[in-house]
Amino acid sequence: MAYDHEEQEQMAMLKAWWKQYGNLVTWALILALAAYAGWTGWGLWERNQSTQAALLYDGLEKSVLAKDNAKVQRAAADIQDRYSRTAYAQMSALVAARNAYDAGDLAAAKSQLQWTIDKGRDEEFRTIARVRLAGLLADEKKFDEALKVLSVDASAQFASMIADRRGDILALAQKVDEARAAYRSALEKSDAKNPARQLIQIKLDALGSKAG
Repeated sequence: MAYDHEEQEQMAMLKAWWKQYGNLVTWALILALAAYAGWTGWGLWERNQSTQAALLYDGLEKSVLAKDNAKVQRAAADIQDRYSRTAYAQMSALVAARNAYDAGDLAAAKSQLQWTIDKGRDEEFRTIARVRLAGLLADEKKFDEALKVLSVDASAQFASMIADRRGDILALAQKVDEARAAYRSALEKSDAKNPARQLIQIKLDALGSKAG
């Protein structure tokens, strides 16, 4: 069927537009499709990584129950090396740190906590690691190092936890006024329904009521 005059003009305009912009549109579509395919593939890859990490983590837990610290540390290192982007890597580090501490292997405990601080992807895990590592350093009377570990701009969700541990360390270092200030800060930054508030208040009261 022959085109009428108007249709011929429209076709000519379309051909002219395609000649000018066709390649750009084609590449845009290709890039969009590639991005979608990449995103889908990435999701599958991440799920596979989590599945594999979960299997290793199950073995780690069995080693914890068997009180085999050497196997726990090896399993944690394996998860961290192969599946560092998964939550299991951070979980394994914290579990391995606690297991090492219970086994008297403080070097391994501190190493696992430091790994979480340096490589952890979630603030919650990193904060827990900071608090625990600061506690271990305080036990060794390395108060300045412990406070340095806690020198971080924590989000509102974890600010109270950090301030509370600062209070513990300052109290151990006999810096009573600073410890009071830290505990007060922990109370101010904690949620009213946080069950930890009662313990923080007890520690603050134990230091006396001097204003500071």
